[in-house]
Amino acid sequence: MSGDFVHVALCHCSDCRGHAGAPAVAWAAVKGDQLEVDGKLTTYASSEHGRRQFCPACGTGLFYINEANLPGLVDIQAGTFDDPEAASPGVHIQTAERLGYMTRLADLPAFERYPG
Repeated sequence: MSGDFVHVALCHCSDCRGHAGAPAVAWAAVKGDQLEVDGKLTTYASSEHGRRQFCPACGTGLFYINEANLPGLVDIQAGTFDDPEAASPGVHIQTAERLGYMTRLADLPAFERYPG
């Protein structure tokens, strides 16, 4: 990838949750012409306009493309970066579908490692 991110967002929609198996997904958007992919991808039509691409060898979700809503952009699952901290979300999106407990995460006990 070359260039900067157009935006980085934490998506709470049920479609992202279902495809990632996670309560939310961090997406880093780039212009499509900035992205170069080596290797094979499998594309899945997740909605009328949405296309999700993943690695056919391991199943990792990688990209989301939706020309109707995000023309010219490719969303990259930020958790797949070698350095996920480089793509820190600046906004929450699709909060109408956010799981209620996601607003209370800071209130939960936290352990640096799995508690014994």
